[in-house]
Amino acid sequence: MPLIRPELMATVSRWSEVLTGLGIAAFGLWALQARGSFFQGLAALVMLAGMALAVIGWRRMRFRRTGAAPGVVQLIEGQISYFGPENGGFIALGDLVELHLTDHGQSWLLVAQDDTRLTIPVAAAGAEALFDAFARVPELRMSALLDALDAPDPVPARPLWLHPSRRGAHLRLR
Repeated sequence: MPLIRPELMATVSRWSEVLTGLGIAAFGLWALQARGSFFQGLAALVMLAGMALAVIGWRRMRFRRTGAAPGVVQLIEGQISYFGPENGGFIALGDLVELHLTDHGQSWLLVAQDDTRLTIPVAAAGAEALFDAFARVPELRMSALLDALDAPDPVPARPLWLHPSRRGAHLRLR
């Protein structure tokens, strides 16, 4: 019989990055009592670093989905790989030209320069690594991405980012 209930353990593990950042910030706040301007300045830096870690942890927590979806996601040296039971593939992050949230917010659709398409379930194992990958995409607003994930009534398909070379092509009427 485990000492800590599984529900509590799941909640603590979900909030672990935020709690770690807040703990570091609290230590910095406590250390502000030190004498001397050097140590007080150091304590202020520790407090700011803790708050920054808490904010990043909050964003990562919003990105992480509960539940399980089929497949495994890997991010190795700028290449996003998805291994699913029926499909899968690879896209280099440098070749990414479109990013969409599809299936009512349940899947990512990544499109490469050669029109290779890769669909990845949002809750696939290892999908939290996509947060770091998407953070490297130029001109992608992470706040818009997180808002799209948290939308109460997600649309069937939503484009989140288009490469500047593709923006004009999507605006032309056919």
